[in-house]
Amino acid sequence: MPLFDKIMLRSALTAAALLLTLGAGAPAARAAEGSVEPPEQNWTFGGFFGTFDRASAQRGFQVYKDVCAACHSMHLMSYRDLTGLGFNQDEVKAIAAEYKVADTNDAGEPIERTALPSDKFHNPFPNDKAAAAANGGKVPPDLSLMAKARGEGGETDGPNYIYAFLTGFHDAPEGFQVPDGLNYNAYFPGHVTAMPNMLTDDAVTYSDGTKATHEQEAWDVVNFLMWTAEPSMEERKHTGVKVVLFLIIFAGLLYSVKRKVWANAH
Repeated sequence: MPLFDKIMLRSALTAAALLLTLGAGAPAARAAEGSVEPPEQNWTFGGFFGTFDRASAQRGFQVYKDVCAACHSMHLMSYRDLTGLGFNQDEVKAIAAEYKVADTNDAGEPIERTALPSDKFHNPFPNDKAAAAANGGKVPPDLSLMAKARGEGGETDGPNYIYAFLTGFHDAPEGFQVPDGLNYNAYFPGHVTAMPNMLTDDAVTYSDGTKATHEQEAWDVVNFLMWTAEPSMEERKHTGVKVVLFLIIFAGLLYSVKRKVWANAH
């Protein structure tokens, strides 16, 4: 085998071994912190050609707005961003108009006005101290990037965990003591969390008529959270496909040139 081919083969094997090692480390890390490996779900955005299920993500926004937004902020999101999810301009204006935001008038005096599409999502609390005081001393995490923050490196790790967490509330097994004021969750590290089970059957009424089961609400809000965490994912994947195709063609041309250049050397 030519030296060049040997070097390329050795590099490929080394990279594959490194990827396997890193992938095996994630479950071990979760086991060490007392959490259970969440089941793998079949998300439409997973894989090289994955895309967002916008109907589900729109329903997920409704779940966030009607349930999650009572405690959790999304400080990186503006109402106008929702056009990327399929809402039209009039719908975005109507959604923003449901909220009031602090502002100043021309005289520099503080006022409260109707939110505009350019405004950030409404924050349920005026500051972190107020948020902590209303939630047992802890500030509820911002959800803008939660689908990425909860991942262990794989694209669907974060969504798998969030879905498992949202559907993992139930009675603690026999012998497991849950402190007063806390809740048992099968997938949360240590299995004890301050967050109660906020999603139940019919916790929302979907505008498109979809039956709002607990699992459906969790599924939809995870789709929405994945979109907020990476709204440009589809564009990134489309670009990746083009780059890979270019590299394949370019590699073929290089190989042909290499064979032609070295043909007379043998």
